[in-house]
Amino acid sequence: MRKPLKHLLALSGTLLALTAQANTELTVYTALEAEDLQKYAERFNQDHPEITIKWVRDSTGIITARLLAEKDNPRADAVWGLAGTSLMLLQQQGLLEGYAPKGVEQLSALYRDKQNPPQWVGMDAWMAAICFNTVEAKKHNLTPPTSWQDLTKPEYQNHIVMPHPASSGTGYLDVSAWLQTFGEDKGWAYMDGLHQNIKSYTHSGSKPCKMAASGEAAIGISFAFRGAREKENGAPLELIFPSEGLGWEMEAAAIIKDKQSAAAKTLLDWAVSEKANQLYNEGYAIVAMPGVAKPVKHFPAEPEKLLINNDFTWAAANRERILSQWQSRYEGKAEAQ
Repeated sequence: MRKPLKHLLALSGTLLALTAQANTELTVYTALEAEDLQKYAERFNQDHPEITIKWVRDSTGIITARLLAEKDNPRADAVWGLAGTSLMLLQQQGLLEGYAPKGVEQLSALYRDKQNPPQWVGMDAWMAAICFNTVEAKKHNLTPPTSWQDLTKPEYQNHIVMPHPASSGTGYLDVSAWLQTFGEDKGWAYMDGLHQNIKSYTHSGSKPCKMAASGEAAIGISFAFRGAREKENGAPLELIFPSEGLGWEMEAAAIIKDKQSAAAKTLLDWAVSEKANQLYNEGYAIVAMPGVAKPVKHFPAEPEKLLINNDFTWAAANRERILSQWQSRYEGKAEAQ
């Protein structure tokens, strides 16, 4: 009886080990749109059912601040869907672990860290857009803007909402893009003029477009992905891509230092795969893997041509200085948190 019992106990131990392995939980910090989290997890689990993703989701600035605050006691295993400039900031702080995912060489050079092994990998690009509610515009006799400079015109006073750059990656890409496009002095002067027309600064990059879609505001400075989705859902929106060029950011993924588990590596391997890039292309017209992207409804035909030459290194290195100056000038119109 002892021998069969011994074998049974050994078998039970093996089964328990396999069960634990088959139910690995991975804590993933993200700024992906909340309604897309289930879809991303389901697509990943089609190939890796043995890993359960535990999402921690908030806007870009809040997730970035949380990761920095947890520097000495990291709780995230990985990041999947956060601004590239945020990951560069985390990289400067020594919070990321280098890892070369399988197939990373297939990504465009712009979408992978130049270190070997890379500390982050790109996913897709999101770009600025103006969400213009045609019904509200008619009520208030507003003409559609065609440029960023147009938004400083007196006719738009109290009709514009835009994201707060300290909490929203979209807000920061707008501010850093204006400073790069116009030069720092003229960029701040532009934002002084724009501030006169701002109704509120929101703590979400998608909220200004949602507010424009619902009629809470006539104009929302947001990003094209959210505008295209709201328009497809029937909102009376016109998507406007200003003539001076569009600020943009890349979404990216990384492993948190000291959390380099096999499951985190598996996630990064999948995040750079062709299947993952096809997933990103369902909402974004520009993805990291060349040759994958197909046109996305309501986006311009050649979106890359509208993007500014964004210096991500400069944007990441100057983030604290820029945000401090922005808040000292414009914080009075920030929405309550």
